[in-house]
Amino acid sequence: MTLAVAIAEAISAATGAPFGAAALQPIGGGDIHQAFSLSSGPRRYFVKVNGADRLPMFESEAEALHALIATHALRVPQPLCTGTAAGRSFLVLEYLDLRGNGDAGLLGRQLAQLHRIAQPRFGWVRDNWIGSTAQPNAWQDDWISFWRDRRLGFQLGLAAQNGYGGLLQRDGERLLSSLAGLFDGYTPVPSLLHGDLWGGNHGYLADGTPVIFDPAIYVGDRECDLAMSELFGGFETGFYAAYREAWPLDTGYAVRKTLYNLYHILNHANLFGGGYAAQAQDMMARLLAALR
Repeated sequence: MTLAVAIAEAISAATGAPFGAAALQPIGGGDIHQAFSLSSGPRRYFVKVNGADRLPMFESEAEALHALIATHALRVPQPLCTGTAAGRSFLVLEYLDLRGNGDAGLLGRQLAQLHRIAQPRFGWVRDNWIGSTAQPNAWQDDWISFWRDRRLGFQLGLAAQNGYGGLLQRDGERLLSSLAGLFDGYTPVPSLLHGDLWGGNHGYLADGTPVIFDPAIYVGDRECDLAMSELFGGFETGFYAAYREAWPLDTGYAVRKTLYNLYHILNHANLFGGGYAAQAQDMMARLLAALR
Protein backbone atom coordinates (compact mmCIF):
# COMPACT_ATOMS: atom_id res chain seq x y z
CA MET A 1 0.00 0.00 0.00
CA THR A 2 1.38 3.42 -0.94
CA LEU A 3 1.64 6.23 1.59
CA ALA A 4 -1.03 8.24 -0.26
CA VAL A 5 -3.50 5.35 -0.15
CA ALA A 6 -2.81 4.76 3.55
CA ILE A 7 -3.40 8.42 4.34
CA ALA A 8 -6.59 8.40 2.25
CA GLU A 9 -7.84 5.44 4.28
CA ALA A 10 -7.04 7.30 7.51
CA ILE A 11 -9.00 10.31 6.23
CA SER A 12 -11.93 8.04 5.36
CA ALA A 13 -11.89 6.57 8.86
CA ALA A 14 -11.63 10.00 10.52
CA THR A 15 -14.42 11.60 8.51
CA GLY A 16 -16.72 8.62 8.05
CA ALA A 17 -16.87 9.37 4.33
CA PRO A 18 -14.93 7.52 1.61
CA PHE A 19 -11.91 9.45 0.39
CA GLY A 20 -10.02 8.22 -2.65
CA ALA A 21 -6.76 9.89 -3.64
CA ALA A 22 -4.03 8.64 -5.93
CA ALA A 23 -1.03 10.81 -5.16
CA LEU A 24 0.41 13.34 -2.74
CA GLN A 25 1.12 16.71 -4.39
CA PRO A 26 4.25 18.42 -2.98
CA ILE A 27 3.89 21.90 -1.50
CA GLY A 28 6.87 24.18 -0.92
CA GLY A 29 7.80 25.73 2.40
CA GLY A 30 8.38 22.71 4.62
CA ASP A 31 11.42 22.98 6.91
CA ILE A 32 11.43 20.02 9.29
CA HIS A 33 8.70 18.04 7.54
CA GLN A 34 7.69 17.46 3.94
CA ALA A 35 4.42 19.17 3.00
CA PHE A 36 1.80 17.90 0.55
CA SER A 37 -1.80 18.37 -0.48
CA LEU A 38 -4.10 15.41 -0.98
CA SER A 39 -7.33 15.81 -2.94
CA SER A 40 -10.39 13.76 -3.87
CA GLY A 41 -12.97 15.70 -5.82
CA PRO A 42 -13.72 18.95 -3.98
CA ARG A 43 -12.16 17.71 -0.74
CA ARG A 44 -8.58 18.76 -0.12
CA TYR A 45 -6.28 18.33 2.87
CA PHE A 46 -2.85 19.56 3.94
CA VAL A 47 -0.49 16.72 4.90
CA LYS A 48 2.81 16.78 6.76
CA VAL A 49 5.09 13.75 6.38
CA ASN A 50 8.29 12.65 8.11
CA GLY A 51 10.01 9.49 9.32
CA ALA A 52 7.97 7.09 11.43
CA ASP A 53 9.95 8.11 14.53
CA ARG A 54 8.55 11.66 14.25
CA LEU A 55 4.95 10.58 14.96
CA PRO A 56 5.10 12.05 18.51
CA MET A 57 5.84 15.47 16.98
CA PHE A 58 2.69 15.23 14.87
CA GLU A 59 0.60 14.00 17.80
CA SER A 60 1.88 16.91 19.89
CA GLU A 61 1.04 19.41 17.14
CA ALA A 62 -2.48 18.03 16.74
CA GLU A 63 -3.00 18.26 20.50
CA ALA A 64 -1.77 21.86 20.51
CA LEU A 65 -4.10 22.85 17.69
CA HIS A 66 -7.05 21.28 19.49
CA ALA A 67 -6.13 23.25 22.62
CA LEU A 68 -6.02 26.50 20.66
CA ILE A 69 -9.32 25.72 18.93
CA ALA A 70 -10.94 25.12 22.33
CA THR A 71 -10.16 28.70 23.40
CA HIS A 72 -12.33 30.15 20.57
CA ALA A 73 -9.83 33.02 20.49
CA LEU A 74 -8.37 32.70 16.99
CA ARG A 75 -8.31 30.61 13.82
CA VAL A 76 -5.96 27.66 13.41
CA PRO A 77 -6.05 24.70 10.99
CA GLN A 78 -8.31 21.89 12.17
CA PRO A 79 -6.29 18.68 12.70
CA LEU A 80 -7.92 15.57 11.27
CA CYS A 81 -5.72 12.55 11.99
CA THR A 82 -2.20 11.27 12.52
CA GLY A 83 -0.65 7.89 11.82
CA THR A 84 2.16 5.86 10.31
CA ALA A 85 2.39 3.94 7.04
CA ALA A 86 5.14 2.73 4.72
CA GLY A 87 7.82 3.68 7.24
CA ARG A 88 6.55 7.27 7.44
CA SER A 89 4.47 9.29 9.89
CA PHE A 90 1.87 11.85 8.89
CA LEU A 91 -0.41 14.59 10.13
CA VAL A 92 -3.52 15.54 8.14
CA LEU A 93 -4.86 19.06 8.54
CA GLU A 94 -7.65 21.15 7.10
CA TYR A 95 -6.39 22.79 3.91
CA LEU A 96 -6.48 26.58 4.12
CA ASP A 97 -5.71 28.81 1.14
CA LEU A 98 -3.58 31.44 2.89
CA ARG A 99 -2.13 34.72 1.72
CA GLY A 100 0.29 37.23 3.20
CA ASN A 101 -2.03 40.17 3.86
CA GLY A 102 -5.18 40.52 5.91
CA ASP A 103 -6.61 41.99 9.09
CA ALA A 104 -3.45 42.35 11.19
CA GLY A 105 -5.30 44.39 13.79
CA LEU A 106 -7.76 41.56 14.34
CA LEU A 107 -4.84 39.18 14.84
CA GLY A 108 -3.42 41.48 17.53
CA ARG A 109 -6.76 41.65 19.35
CA GLN A 110 -7.30 37.90 19.08
CA LEU A 111 -3.82 37.12 20.41
CA ALA A 112 -4.49 39.39 23.39
CA GLN A 113 -7.77 37.51 23.92
CA LEU A 114 -5.90 34.20 23.89
CA HIS A 115 -3.35 35.51 26.39
CA ARG A 116 -6.05 36.80 28.75
CA ILE A 117 -7.55 33.34 29.30
CA ALA A 118 -6.60 32.47 32.88
CA GLN A 119 -4.15 29.59 33.36
CA PRO A 120 -3.13 28.02 36.69
CA ARG A 121 0.68 27.78 36.26
CA PHE A 122 3.53 27.67 33.78
CA GLY A 123 4.35 24.71 31.53
CA TRP A 124 2.28 22.23 29.57
CA VAL A 125 0.68 18.80 29.87
CA ARG A 126 3.54 17.23 27.87
CA ASP A 127 6.96 18.05 26.56
CA ASN A 128 7.01 19.07 22.91
CA TRP A 129 9.37 20.61 20.36
CA ILE A 130 10.64 23.99 19.25
CA GLY A 131 11.59 23.31 15.66
CA SER A 132 13.15 19.86 15.92
CA THR A 133 14.61 20.50 19.40
CA ALA A 134 12.98 18.97 22.45
CA GLN A 135 11.17 21.52 24.63
CA PRO A 136 10.68 20.47 28.29
CA ASN A 137 7.46 21.76 29.81
CA ALA A 138 7.13 20.29 33.32
CA TRP A 139 4.71 22.44 35.33
CA GLN A 140 6.14 25.12 37.57
CA ASP A 141 4.54 27.86 39.68
CA ASP A 142 7.43 30.30 39.43
CA TRP A 143 8.02 31.84 36.00
CA ILE A 144 11.63 32.89 36.53
CA SER A 145 12.55 29.35 37.60
CA PHE A 146 10.69 27.94 34.59
CA TRP A 147 12.52 30.20 32.16
CA ARG A 148 15.86 29.50 33.81
CA ASP A 149 15.49 25.71 33.99
CA ARG A 150 13.19 24.73 31.10
CA ARG A 151 14.27 27.28 28.52
CA LEU A 152 17.62 29.13 28.74
CA GLY A 153 19.38 26.59 30.95
CA PHE A 154 18.24 23.73 28.74
CA GLN A 155 19.46 25.43 25.55
CA LEU A 156 22.77 26.38 27.16
CA GLY A 157 23.26 22.75 28.13
CA LEU A 158 22.67 21.72 24.51
CA ALA A 159 25.07 24.45 23.37
CA ALA A 160 27.79 23.05 25.61
CA GLN A 161 27.23 19.58 24.13
CA ASN A 162 27.52 21.12 20.66
CA GLY A 163 30.88 22.70 21.43
CA TYR A 164 29.75 26.21 22.31
CA GLY A 165 31.69 26.82 25.50
CA GLY A 166 33.89 29.61 26.81
CA LEU A 167 32.37 33.07 26.96
CA LEU A 168 28.92 31.88 25.90
CA GLN A 169 28.67 29.52 28.88
CA ARG A 170 30.30 31.97 31.30
CA ASP A 171 27.91 34.80 30.42
CA GLY A 172 25.04 32.34 30.25
CA GLU A 173 25.64 31.23 33.82
CA ARG A 174 25.88 34.86 34.96
CA LEU A 175 22.58 35.62 33.27
CA LEU A 176 20.83 32.56 34.69
CA SER A 177 21.85 33.56 38.22
CA SER A 178 20.61 37.15 37.74
CA LEU A 179 17.30 36.69 35.93
CA ALA A 180 15.21 38.15 38.75
CA GLY A 181 16.77 41.55 38.08
CA LEU A 182 15.02 41.71 34.71
CA PHE A 183 11.60 41.37 36.38
CA ASP A 184 11.67 44.21 38.92
CA GLY A 185 8.11 45.47 39.32
CA TYR A 186 6.72 42.94 36.84
CA THR A 187 5.01 39.65 37.68
CA PRO A 188 4.06 37.61 34.58
CA VAL A 189 0.66 35.96 34.59
CA PRO A 190 0.35 32.48 33.05
CA SER A 191 -0.94 32.77 29.48
CA LEU A 192 -1.48 30.14 26.83
CA LEU A 193 1.14 30.81 24.14
CA HIS A 194 1.55 29.83 20.52
CA GLY A 195 5.22 29.43 21.41
CA ASP A 196 6.78 29.84 17.95
CA LEU A 197 5.03 32.94 16.67
CA TRP A 198 7.40 34.22 14.01
CA GLY A 199 6.16 35.79 10.79
CA GLY A 200 6.23 32.54 8.82
CA ASN A 201 3.68 30.92 11.13
CA HIS A 202 0.76 33.19 10.34
CA GLY A 203 -1.30 34.04 7.28
CA TYR A 204 -4.74 35.22 6.23
CA LEU A 205 -7.80 33.77 4.54
CA ALA A 206 -9.29 35.48 1.48
CA ASP A 207 -11.70 37.45 3.67
CA GLY A 208 -8.81 38.78 5.80
CA THR A 209 -9.31 36.40 8.72
CA PRO A 210 -5.95 35.78 10.44
CA VAL A 211 -4.68 32.22 10.92
CA ILE A 212 -1.78 30.99 13.05
CA PHE A 213 -0.22 27.54 12.73
CA ASP A 214 2.79 25.34 13.63
CA PRO A 215 2.51 25.98 17.39
CA ALA A 216 5.05 25.04 20.07
CA ILE A 217 2.40 25.53 22.73
CA TYR A 218 2.90 26.07 26.46
CA VAL A 219 1.74 28.36 29.26
CA GLY A 220 4.16 31.22 29.85
CA ASP A 221 4.64 34.98 29.93
CA ARG A 222 2.63 36.58 27.11
CA GLU A 223 5.66 38.70 26.27
CA CYS A 224 7.29 35.57 24.81
CA ASP A 225 4.85 35.50 21.90
CA LEU A 226 5.22 39.24 21.28
CA ALA A 227 9.01 39.01 21.40
CA MET A 228 9.11 36.09 18.97
CA SER A 229 6.83 38.00 16.60
CA GLU A 230 9.52 40.69 16.32
CA LEU A 231 12.22 38.17 15.37
CA PHE A 232 13.03 37.39 11.72
CA GLY A 233 11.23 40.34 10.15
CA GLY A 234 8.32 41.00 12.47
CA PHE A 235 4.58 41.32 11.91
CA GLU A 236 2.55 44.16 10.44
CA THR A 237 2.47 47.46 12.36
CA GLY A 238 -1.28 47.19 12.89
CA PHE A 239 -0.82 43.91 14.76
CA TYR A 240 1.30 45.54 17.49
CA ALA A 241 -0.89 48.62 17.80
CA ALA A 242 -4.03 46.52 18.20
CA TYR A 243 -2.43 44.18 20.75
CA ARG A 244 -1.16 47.05 22.88
CA GLU A 245 -4.55 48.75 22.74
CA ALA A 246 -6.24 45.52 23.89
CA TRP A 247 -3.64 44.81 26.58
CA PRO A 248 -0.78 47.29 27.08
CA LEU A 249 2.71 45.91 27.64
CA ASP A 250 4.89 46.66 30.65
CA THR A 251 7.74 49.10 29.95
CA GLY A 252 10.27 46.40 30.87
CA TYR A 253 9.27 44.45 27.77
CA ALA A 254 11.78 46.51 25.78
CA VAL A 255 14.58 44.67 27.61
CA ARG A 256 12.88 41.34 28.27
CA LYS A 257 12.11 40.74 24.60
CA THR A 258 15.86 40.21 24.13
CA LEU A 259 15.80 37.68 26.98
CA TYR A 260 12.92 35.78 25.40
CA ASN A 261 14.37 35.83 21.89
CA LEU A 262 17.71 34.63 23.24
CA TYR A 263 16.02 31.25 23.69
CA HIS A 264 15.21 31.05 20.00
CA ILE A 265 18.63 32.28 18.88
CA LEU A 266 20.33 29.69 21.08
CA ASN A 267 18.04 27.08 19.55
CA HIS A 268 19.07 28.20 16.07
CA ALA A 269 22.72 27.96 17.10
CA ASN A 270 22.12 24.41 18.28
CA LEU A 271 20.22 23.47 15.14
CA PHE A 272 22.07 25.35 12.42
CA GLY A 273 25.34 26.73 13.79
CA GLY A 274 26.60 29.60 11.68
CA GLY A 275 26.57 33.05 13.29
CA TYR A 276 23.77 32.35 15.75
CA ALA A 277 26.15 31.62 18.65
CA ALA A 278 27.80 35.02 18.19
CA GLN A 279 24.35 36.65 18.04
CA ALA A 280 23.40 34.89 21.28
CA GLN A 281 26.62 36.11 22.89
CA ASP A 282 25.81 39.70 21.88
CA MET A 283 22.29 39.39 23.30
CA MET A 284 23.66 38.09 26.59
CA ALA A 285 26.08 41.01 26.81
CA ARG A 286 23.21 43.48 26.34
CA LEU A 287 21.12 41.77 29.00
CA LEU A 288 24.00 41.69 31.49
CA ALA A 289 24.63 45.38 30.82
CA ALA A 290 20.97 46.12 31.59
CA LEU A 291 21.39 44.39 34.95
CA ARG A 292 24.25 46.64 36.12
